Amino acid sequence: MTSIIDETASSPVADSPARALVCRGCGAEYPLAAQHACYQCFGPLEVAYDPAALARVTRAQIVAGPQNIWRYAPLLPVGQDPASRVTLDPGLTPLVSASALAAELGITAPLWVKDDSANPTHSFKDRVVSVALTAARGLGFTRFACASTGNLANSVAAHAARAGTPSIVFIPGDLEQGKVITTAVYGGDLVAIEGSYDDVNRLCSELVETDEFEDTAFVNVNVRPFYAEGSKTLGYEVAEQLGWRIPAQVVIPMASGELLTKIDKAFSELVEIGLVDAPAGGWRVFGAQSAGCNPIATALHKGTDEIVPVRPTGIAKSLNIGDPAAGLYALEAVRRTGGWMDYADDDEIRAAIQLLARTTGVFAETAGGVTTAVLRKLVASGRLDPSLETVVFNTGEGLKTIDAVAEQVGPTHRVKPSLRAAREAGLLG
Repeated sequence: MTSIIDETASSPVADSPARALVCRGCGAEYPLAAQHACYQCFGPLEVAYDPAALARVTRAQIVAGPQNIWRYAPLLPVGQDPASRVTLDPGLTPLVSASALAAELGITAPLWVKDDSANPTHSFKDRVVSVALTAARGLGFTRFACASTGNLANSVAAHAARAGTPSIVFIPGDLEQGKVITTAVYGGDLVAIEGSYDDVNRLCSELVETDEFEDTAFVNVNVRPFYAEGSKTLGYEVAEQLGWRIPAQVVIPMASGELLTKIDKAFSELVEIGLVDAPAGGWRVFGAQSAGCNPIATALHKGTDEIVPVRPTGIAKSLNIGDPAAGLYALEAVRRTGGWMDYADDDEIRAAIQLLARTTGVFAETAGGVTTAVLRKLVASGRLDPSLETVVFNTGEGLKTIDAVAEQVGPTHRVKPSLRAAREAGLLG
């Protein structure tokens, strides 16, 4: 491993268990700074920790912490000092028992839905943004930004408003109106780009290199390694909510693929530091994509590491990243754990949104429909073992993508306001 750490470089926090940024490709190490790519091989960077610091963390310490993601601050790269946090205090979202859904799909073991629509801006993005912007403040940035398919824009704008910090977020011009409004309402700059998310992301990668944006933290560009670590809190919470137990199987939606890799990383860390025991036979990780944007799943099905970028289509816009940055690492996690990936078309997504709502009371956005539809396929194909405990992840609120099912659902009866009309409609038995 090559180390090029500059000991004089600024760090977002002094007492962090994080020790460096490390390249996922060549292993080169860098300071804890605003950098997301390796200077040697151009591979992505992620946070590396001091094993001794992590080993000191106890269950009791976590349980005594706040009722949000910051209970896991001893396992995160930033946020150890509450005064340093830029946060909406997300986390500890419901782990919903889905016994009726399990029965309908033929699953005999416990099935759970981790419902992250209960976060402050109604998606899991509040987790990653809280960590990224806490790092950004520690690194001296004075404006917050992102490239987004919608949920991230909501979260960055809301965090910036709470913190009293300027924000500028960039979105595709054809984004769902619900996500546009729920970003614009916070009062920051909102820039709609005539192009796909990949076009938006490319522009933001160029902007971050300009002098005009040197004071701006793009959560998923220049502070991306910190941003990605926030996803681990989903894995930590699931294990804690199950009584400090890792489920045998998880089904996770994929856009960039990073959420899947970080949940897997969270499970590994918990086992390594002795907070949980791995399930017998380990855990298996399954990925879910939309048929309109499925480059990672397609590579797995073809048995290759070559992820061919696509131009996204379909209703699951929050998953529409045609050139997924963490796709190779998602493939590695799925293969290593013995899992699988699949994808669902728009009709399957719509049906799955309704199935999840009808059986659990959880109204998911289209990404949750993707995950539920893929769960159904995995059971039907025999890829997922129905006799093993499984957790599926709903990452966003259905009210953000209401158009997806607007034509499929509505009043079951229309009657005049009279007892006679109600009786004639069969409402009295």
